[in-house]
Amino acid sequence: MTAIIFWVFAAIAVGSALLCVTRRSPIASALWLVLTLFALAALFVILDAQFIAVLQVLVYAGAIMVLFLFVIMLLNLGRAGPSDRKGALAWAVAGALGAGLLVPLAGLARAAPPAAIQLPEGTMAALQQQQGLVGAVARPLFETYLVPFEITSLLLLAAIVGAVVLAKRKL
Repeated sequence: MTAIIFWVFAAIAVGSALLCVTRRSPIASALWLVLTLFALAALFVILDAQFIAVLQVLVYAGAIMVLFLFVIMLLNLGRAGPSDRKGALAWAVAGALGAGLLVPLAGLARAAPPAAIQLPEGTMAALQQQQGLVGAVARPLFETYLVPFEITSLLLLAAIVGAVVLAKRKL
């Protein structure tokens, strides 16, 4: 039963990701991306990673998509321009790249899963047993990776300021 649910959500994720890439409207693409992110959160729940699933919904489907929609509306990207049209060559190249990516994935899907894996000390599962799930994620984030985390927030701030400056020129 779990395998069937997994394949349903995997098909939803792949299908909505394809629709996200192929839509001409940026609003439609953003909404298909939201569905993709929700399907990925469901896959995380199936993998018994509920904390990561909640973070997926809150951070990506919530905050980042609001930021995307804000920038789309601010830049008035609702209509596709004449340069946004895709020709037959572009579709052929995209299809060939997609097929080239699916062949290795099909080989991985047929591979047998490994037997019970013994986790060495210091891995995420061992840390989760010692500190709890939130502590195991939060401690490295705010100790080891604090500077890259803050740099990422500054990059997002710079992107917002850049979008406002670009939109202000058009007004």
